Amino acid sequence: MPHAASPRATPRRVGTCSAGASALLVLLTACDGGAPLIKREPKEPGPFPVADRPVAHIVSARWSNEEARDRLNEAETVMARAAIRPGMTVADIGAGEGYYTIRLAQKVGDDGRVLAQDIVPATRDMLADRVARGRLDNVSVKLGAPADPKLPEASFDRVFMVHMYHEIEQPYEFLWRMRPSLRPDGLVVVVDANRRTADHGTPPALLRCEFAAVGYKMMTLTPMPSAGGYFATFRTEGRRPEPEQIRSCRLDTSQQPARAKTDAAARRQHEVIDQPNF
Repeated sequence: MPHAASPRATPRRVGTCSAGASALLVLLTACDGGAPLIKREPKEPGPFPVADRPVAHIVSARWSNEEARDRLNEAETVMARAAIRPGMTVADIGAGEGYYTIRLAQKVGDDGRVLAQDIVPATRDMLADRVARGRLDNVSVKLGAPADPKLPEASFDRVFMVHMYHEIEQPYEFLWRMRPSLRPDGLVVVVDANRRTADHGTPPALLRCEFAAVGYKMMTLTPMPSAGGYFATFRTEGRRPEPEQIRSCRLDTSQQPARAKTDAAARRQHEVIDQPNF
């Protein structure tokens, strides 16, 4: 005799929502009272301290005539002091027309890489055309921002900042954002004039202080007349400080270089054709 089928117990639903309410609740919270499902944007770091000094305006994509610079052996000297070798990856910040970009590409060779960065779109495009015409397959050209070079992390053996540091409007934020791009033994290479920032230079004492405020240690500082100033290198030291821990630097009168002379003699010596008249 066939047995009657036993009634199946309906499984009990635990922590479920009614069908009518689920469409609304899914936008606000998980049905079991969990965390909200709305995605929150990560908080931007900052605020950063403001530089307690004038900032020089960008006056040209070119610091000097390339032929004149080569006669003074500028790029070769800088690259030798920076120990640029085949296979390295180098960033050229504020690359302008590409004087260093082109020469770095030749020095690092096919196994190396150069990332040329500028914050002026027209200058970036002009340099990209030059790189394409030269068929420099080991060079990439990137548009940066005034307070952020937008460099990939842990990527560079050297970061070049030649004749441009005094033009950075937010140096503490810029250096803070740039720092993760260096490899463990990476160096930042700075070439600038020893004069006030308003006169298109950076006093070495100020340079050292601003870098130190963001956790860099100056490794070398040597005069470099052929480049119109000095050559300096920096390495990261310790942990990167939080933005609110950074303190702005200020030089007293004794640390300020004398106001630039008419600079006519210096411009004739270095054949600098695109500096402003002081």
